[in-house]
Amino acid sequence: MTYDAIVLAGGSAQRLGGADKPGLSVGGRALLDRVLDACADAAVTVVVGGRRATARPVAWAREDPPGAGPLAALDAGLRQCTAELVLVLSADLPFLGPDTVRALLAAPGRAHEGALLRDPAGRDQPLVAAYRAEPLRRELALLATEHGNLTGLPLRALTAELDLTRIEAQPLASFDCDTWDDLAAARARIREHGNVLDEWITAVKNELGIDLTVDTKTLLDLARDAAHGVARPAAPLTTFLVGYAAAQAQAAGADPADAVARASEQAAALALRWAAETGPGEGPVSG
Repeated sequence: MTYDAIVLAGGSAQRLGGADKPGLSVGGRALLDRVLDACADAAVTVVVGGRRATARPVAWAREDPPGAGPLAALDAGLRQCTAELVLVLSADLPFLGPDTVRALLAAPGRAHEGALLRDPAGRDQPLVAAYRAEPLRRELALLATEHGNLTGLPLRALTAELDLTRIEAQPLASFDCDTWDDLAAARARIREHGNVLDEWITAVKNELGIDLTVDTKTLLDLARDAAHGVARPAAPLTTFLVGYAAAQAQAAGADPADAVARASEQAAALALRWAAETGPGEGPVSG
């Protein structure tokens, strides 16, 4: 499904004391980068706001005048889009994922002019939405004509004129960081036991600029076997060597995921053979 994405990264962040909200980090990654990750397959991504370093290339736009509000920002971003379908997101959604993006893009079809996410409290989220570009341009032009410009107009002035469907949000998909308490809650959430490893691996991959499916269970099993069968310090050293071997195999033309799996299997088998040689009264070195 071909689409363009507009990410609104301006605003005054008054409830954050004027902080640079898109640049605030959750799990070691800027909020803006987390949103950009959710729409990584967009044909064109336009960020409306001040230029900054981002984890992937984007186009930049700015509402005129700066601070003119969400409709003016949306109009500025839309001028750089050519796809028939446009995803519109705010830059403060730490838990938005590709699954929600795909659901939004699929929802409008030809029967509706767009689809909004509806949060668990039943509130529409017009900045977590997909719109057909032609009706969006039409209504923005009509509003600009009616009011003289788009400065200061609320989003509901636009959404009230469009035929929109709604999709129900997963519990965290619509969570946004408007206050310091929201930011603290988001940071605590990703450190919960069920989330922390996935979040950490994603953060590391983004930091290192690699795109690889990580078989977490295989690597953890390998680390366990090395620690128990050889010595505790062998765990991180072995996983490092597996990564190095996989990189060499990839350079020689191997599939990255297959290279990691094969190197992990070889190292795990070696650790088990090593452990099997432990004689009576012997054990792995504690390190």
